[in-house]
Amino acid sequence: MKFARIMSLFTALMVTSAFAVAQSPQLPDDNAIKAKVEGTLDLKVLSMQDSPVHGLYIAMTNRGVLYISNDGSKVIHGNMYDLDNRMKNLTEAALAKPRVQQLKKFEKDMLVYKAKNEKHVITVFTDITCGYCRRMHSQMQEYNDLGITVRYLAFPRAGENSSVAKEMKSIWCAKDPLKAMDDAKAGKDVANKTCHANIAAQYELGQSFGVNGTPAVVLDDGTLIPGYQPPERMLQTIEHH
Repeated sequence: MKFARIMSLFTALMVTSAFAVAQSPQLPDDNAIKAKVEGTLDLKVLSMQDSPVHGLYIAMTNRGVLYISNDGSKVIHGNMYDLDNRMKNLTEAALAKPRVQQLKKFEKDMLVYKAKNEKHVITVFTDITCGYCRRMHSQMQEYNDLGITVRYLAFPRAGENSSVAKEMKSIWCAKDPLKAMDDAKAGKDVANKTCHANIAAQYELGQSFGVNGTPAVVLDDGTLIPGYQPPERMLQTIEHH
């Protein structure tokens, strides 16, 4: 009788557990969440990964970074910081590696001012009408002399369909793009040219990285540095990462 009672209790527990499991809501998979976010917000999710907070994904989109609950019902926009680690920007740290991977796809599209004795490589989202971009460009030889290779991608601040975007396309399509960039940054006119250079894709890449002004510099490790830094300070910034 004792054995029968034990087996009866065991069976009851199994049934109760199975019922509890059956009643637990099933979380949507990553693809379902991605589809829901893209459809609801009219954007493109480029990558998703777990965030440092349990139950939240961090997603890189073509409009910047979002945090998404693992049931796909909530979205948070903004940066996450670590109070226990000198307010380290966890969002920036999580995006560094995906940025490096995304940049590799655009290497053939970059205008490169290569340092003779290259020690570091920076990628700069630039606009030919931006004052600080022009200042940075005027010091190109100094960056190069410090061993810093500068790679340009286009980020026309007025948007991918602006007149500036068309001017920048002419630079990328010029017979000598570096010379055309030099001229444009010096305020000279650039001959109108057309080709398959995809300025819009470069602009959208910058948006996905969180770029909202120029110049915006991406270091070798994927760290995004907003704004102009003179050559010596840029070298210090690079060497402290």
